[in-house]
Amino acid sequence: MSLARVHNFAISLDGFGTGFGQSKELHFGHAGDRLHQWMFGTQSWQRTSGSRGVDNVFVRDTDVKIGAEIMGAGKWGHPGWEDDPDWKGAWGPNPPFHTPVFVLTRHQREPIEMEGGTTFHFLDTTPAEALETARKAADGKDVRIGGGATVIRAFLAAGLIDHMHLVVVPILLGRGVRLWGEDIEGIEKDYVIESTPSPSGVTHVTFTRKA
Repeated sequence: MSLARVHNFAISLDGFGTGFGQSKELHFGHAGDRLHQWMFGTQSWQRTSGSRGVDNVFVRDTDVKIGAEIMGAGKWGHPGWEDDPDWKGAWGPNPPFHTPVFVLTRHQREPIEMEGGTTFHFLDTTPAEALETARKAADGKDVRIGGGATVIRAFLAAGLIDHMHLVVVPILLGRGVRLWGEDIEGIEKDYVIESTPSPSGVTHVTFTRKA
């Protein structure tokens, strides 16, 4: 069976994956791009130049053997996107996914086909049912659980994540959407956890489900 994987999900020291005040102009709220600056200097991000160290290794693995993605409505759009019939996501005409993408939302739309092989599908269903649908679309490849924090927490609580890569960024946000919650207390018992510090200042933490 294909795996459910999380890659490059960045959180602050106090556990927030998105800042407060998300809007069309501020996709990550008051956090801006501070949670993701560590990846911008990598060769895998820049394509033509950039660092090839530990950060680059993790960014490079993001798309390997991924056949579909699941994300939440908060990642796909800003508050109020459901009232904008022209909104097609935050990534322009050629989104970086290049696979079927399943958006978990109560606001249904017809599938939106984009350039580069990305098609957005909209589901109002449980994490388990969404994963089953995405696995069929992935055609034997793995499914990336793309976020945001609320979606990843729901999949963790349901016991559906096989591998998770978090990036702990040395900033404090104080408010926003937090990854950790009481519903996933004690998940460390189910995973082999490893941490890798980077010269950039972030710490990569991987959770791999125990056999």
